[in-house]
Amino acid sequence: MIKAVIFDLDNCLSAADEVGEALFEPAFNAIRKANRGTLSNETLEEAFSDCWRHSLDFVAARHGFSEAMLAAAWQAFAALEVTTPMSGYSDLGTLDEIDALRFLVTSGFRRLQESKIRALGIRRHFTEVLIDAIDDSNRKGKQQIFADILVNYNLMPAQVLVVGDNPDSEIAAGNRLGIATVQILRPGVTRCSNASYYIDGLAAVKELVSSLPNQNQPPQSE
Repeated sequence: MIKAVIFDLDNCLSAADEVGEALFEPAFNAIRKANRGTLSNETLEEAFSDCWRHSLDFVAARHGFSEAMLAAAWQAFAALEVTTPMSGYSDLGTLDEIDALRFLVTSGFRRLQESKIRALGIRRHFTEVLIDAIDDSNRKGKQQIFADILVNYNLMPAQVLVVGDNPDSEIAAGNRLGIATVQILRPGVTRCSNASYYIDGLAAVKELVSSLPNQNQPPQSE
């Protein structure tokens, strides 16, 4: 029986670019200034695009940022904060209809991620909100945060779902712990190959929670 659902934030409950491209521009400018020919303009643009889907440390490693580029980006991103209201995806109201403990686990800079949660006004929908802050010196990572949830709430992996968009982050972490993973295919999200289930919105999470115990094969939809 599914007793808990762990949700990602960006491109799961709210489009990552809902904050507006202008918010990230100071960080992108800092990276450009520190680049000094390390990466081509084309590679830089690919890296900037990835910043909307992945945490900075992941992007820097993937694209080969220099130490100066990473330091400049780190300082700029750490100062970013959303100061205007956000709406999130239109089905956020479904969260309270999901009959399970609900957790929000999001990766990124603490100040930015906390400001998004505040701007969305969604903290009340969750049993606990946990930030995998890449700028915390004692960062645990999503896998350890998920494992702590299992221990702290006396849950077995088979009693939990992980819902998110990123195959390299929450999907991979859930898989390593033996937790069923659900990729939510929001607009612009590319279907991965390593999730247990594929859905197109939160209503399908509600259906999974209520129907999964009675099914031998999980429903897969897009």
